[in-house]
Amino acid sequence: MPKTAKRSVCLCRYGLLMQAVLSVAACGGTPGVPATSSETEGRPAVEYVIGPGDGLQVFVWGHDDLSTSIQVRPDGAISTPLVENIPAAGRTPSELARALEEALGEYIRTPTVTVIVQEFIGEFDQQIRVVGQAAEPRALNYRAGMSLLDVMIEVGGLSEFAAGNRSKIVRKENGKEVIIEVRIKDLLNKGELSQNVQMKPGDVLIIPESIF
Repeated sequence: MPKTAKRSVCLCRYGLLMQAVLSVAACGGTPGVPATSSETEGRPAVEYVIGPGDGLQVFVWGHDDLSTSIQVRPDGAISTPLVENIPAAGRTPSELARALEEALGEYIRTPTVTVIVQEFIGEFDQQIRVVGQAAEPRALNYRAGMSLLDVMIEVGGLSEFAAGNRSKIVRKENGKEVIIEVRIKDLLNKGELSQNVQMKPGDVLIIPESIF
């Protein structure tokens, strides 16, 4: 085959290879690996919902005397300079900021407020609870795109006596309880990514004890 023809064939194959790589990237990453929320197009973003005990930083632009750091009270409300007892729990930071702007509008002209959550606790139904034979069983704050592997890292993995492959996730969907069986031991020890399911707010992960 002439050299020019060989070069044309190589360039064609290179072009096809690059097309395949770009197609995989556009579809959300490596085949077989669960996509995160940032990799999946069209998935609605989940904004954090403020809960009692959360630490907030409230900035009122141009008014340092009205800006403050505050903790959400057990009743779910906060009080800031000029604004008393405004509900914060159950709102997203942007929703709370708009409510503060409306309240402050009675005292200052066109206020601009930003709310930043600095200490996360979250509402009860926004938490993921891990019970049973985890190294550190506890309630975790849900984060957008959180996977089972993320949960296990936060609780320190399985305990010595855990039956990880008999674990299950209890989830409520449309008012009904759904059981999802997961093999955590295979996920952690063998890298079985098929077991790395996406978690949802309110999930309860149950890890039973081994039977000797």
